[in-house]
Amino acid sequence: MARTKVTAKYQVTIPKAVREKVEVRPGEVVSVEALSGSEILLKVFPRKANPLSVLIGKRRRLPEIPVEELEKRAESR
Repeated sequence: MARTKVTAKYQVTIPKAVREKVEVRPGEVVSVEALSGSEILLKVFPRKANPLSVLIGKRRRLPEIPVEELEKRAESR
């Protein structure tokens, strides 16, 4: 079991072995819950690979057309 101290500002450092096991990174959001008078539960929120794609969705990529083909199509109009 890993141990750590509470600072004067009530902050704790997550020990390296625990950070590596749960793959928590700086800036991630965690929830803190009191289970009993002597137990605290710390949970890492699920990560999203690309939060922007969750908000706006995935855009369908249009097929690429070579410049020569575009020129040929423009001339035939």
